[in-house]
Amino acid sequence: MGKFKDIWDRDKDGNRAPQRSFLRFAIVITAIIVLFLFIKKDNVVRWIQAGFTLRSQERRIEAIKQDNERLDEQIRIMSTSKDSLETYAREEFGFTEPGDDVYIEE
Repeated sequence: MGKFKDIWDRDKDGNRAPQRSFLRFAIVITAIIVLFLFIKKDNVVRWIQAGFTLRSQERRIEAIKQDNERLDEQIRIMSTSKDSLETYAREEFGFTEPGDDVYIEE
């Protein structure tokens, strides 16, 4: 830590004044940039959060698209085949044909 404190003491610059001056300048500019990036309203943390949110939403959209494709295929099958529509109606909604025995479970 002693060397770091010495960088700010201009009396110790000696013949390395240009290098030490540049080092001081670089430290100050870096500190300002870091503060600007993390304190500003539209900061790096929000960019990262937005990236995670965007990826999450893209995955959700892809899952919904796949679900829609599955449902479209199911609609196509049921609209072309009476047997599959009957089976679906019986399984999902409890539909029966005349003469079928119906058992109610509670």
